[in-house]
Amino acid sequence: MNTKHTSIYRYIRQSVVALRVITLCAVTLAIASAATGQEAAEDSPSAQTTLRIGVIGLDTSHVPAFTKSFNAEPANPEMQNCRVVAAYPYGSRTIESSYSRIPKYTEQMRSMGIEIVDSIDQLLDRVDCVLLETNDGKPHLQQALQVFKAGKPVFIDKPVASNLAEVVAIYRAAAHYDVPMFSSSSLRYSEGAQAIRDGKVGAVLGCNAYSPASTEPSHTDLFWYGIHGVESLYTCMGTGCQSVRQTATDGREVVVGVWSGGRIGTYHGLREGKTGYGGTAFGEKGIAPIGDYGGYRPLVVQIAKFFRTRELPIDPQETIELYAFMEAAAESRKRDGQTVTIAEVIKAAEQAADELLAGQL
Repeated sequence: MNTKHTSIYRYIRQSVVALRVITLCAVTLAIASAATGQEAAEDSPSAQTTLRIGVIGLDTSHVPAFTKSFNAEPANPEMQNCRVVAAYPYGSRTIESSYSRIPKYTEQMRSMGIEIVDSIDQLLDRVDCVLLETNDGKPHLQQALQVFKAGKPVFIDKPVASNLAEVVAIYRAAAHYDVPMFSSSSLRYSEGAQAIRDGKVGAVLGCNAYSPASTEPSHTDLFWYGIHGVESLYTCMGTGCQSVRQTATDGREVVVGVWSGGRIGTYHGLREGKTGYGGTAFGEKGIAPIGDYGGYRPLVVQIAKFFRTRELPIDPQETIELYAFMEAAAESRKRDGQTVTIAEVIKAAEQAADELLAGQL
């Protein structure tokens, strides 16, 4: 074979080898691409299981607002795979400002395609997790017990309950049934409060917070609406309050709490004149405003994350303590402004919770 033919054969053999290499690479890339596509499909929101949310209580404006956030089209990326599908209207049956709203919000939810059911049991059969939205905190314990027994994660909107004993009983029942639950005012997740919580002013040495503080006779004073400002206070201060003293007139009240380490936190409840939300945190490295109300969305994002992960965004002990702060303020008012300890009101609430839960767990 001459040199010319040898060169041609060598070229052909090299071309065949190159073609085989190219073909092998193409096949490998195709397999990898398919696998990646499958993984992407599995990880994509559309392929994940949608969490069906049920609502208990249609007597608060939170219900349509939260539902619109969860069910928005296109879905907010932070709330995908969480969708409100059913609701049970009741709800308060005794507080006129609450139960009078039920027909309106029931129709509003129905118009959004939400199924309205006749009982909590029916609701629990249809959903994976629950928004307990009843504006009246008095029914919360019995409503929550039904949810816990069904093993459904639940967000309980403010107030957790109508008094501290009921709050303690609810958290104790959640622990007994090993069901994740949390509660929070949307004020906790305002931008300013979260920045302070994350260290904007360093260690917080003191804080004042204020909010509207309208009351409802069936609830511990600040539970009804003062919870918003107290939630802001605790977001900034954290736990560790030891004692509380309250001063009040008909139009407003000031509650002074002494924390461990000599820190002082105050809450100013507004019942007349110009009202709003805010306050100031005093820290080792600076002083910063808490800022105004930031809307519902940051809280709804936290609820969606909680439903997906079942991880508690707030330590239950912090929530129990902030309700003890409000209970101690009410007790101080009964005692003409005398100092009341957090330990005292929690001890009394623990004993009362024993009676509330007798035969229930």
